[in-house]
Amino acid sequence: MSRKSLAVIACLLMMMGCSVAPQKVAMEELRAQVEETERAFARTMADRDHEAFMSFLSEEAVFFSGEKALMGKQQVATAWKSLYEAVDAPFSWEPEQVVVLDSGTLALSTGPVISPDGKIYARFTSIWRRQASGEWKVVFDKGCEVCDCSQP
Repeated sequence: MSRKSLAVIACLLMMMGCSVAPQKVAMEELRAQVEETERAFARTMADRDHEAFMSFLSEEAVFFSGEKALMGKQQVATAWKSLYEAVDAPFSWEPEQVVVLDSGTLALSTGPVISPDGKIYARFTSIWRRQASGEWKVVFDKGCEVCDCSQP
């Protein structure tokens, strides 16, 4: 083999070795992006900013409201508008766990839903899709009430 061929092979092997470590860093960066996006999404409720809330919704968003599915950005935005009208927020939420697919295109975030008096009364689960721009939009959201097991 010529020196040039060996140099090319050595270079390729080095690049292959380097491709593994940055992937892990990139996945952690994507996870952090989704976590911050979820926190920013939650701030829309605290800030009472319905327009900002809508900016996080995918055009295809599906939010579950009890047994009923709200289909599409406009239906979700309309259904949630009343939650933004009072002076005080009716609840808050925050991510506890965020997981991103290896493809980097979908992520799940989940955590508590908290009443104004600080009690956790539900848990949310949101699915986020990464857009071509790199921005994350929520495509699915579902909350589930938490059982108060201290009551008979």
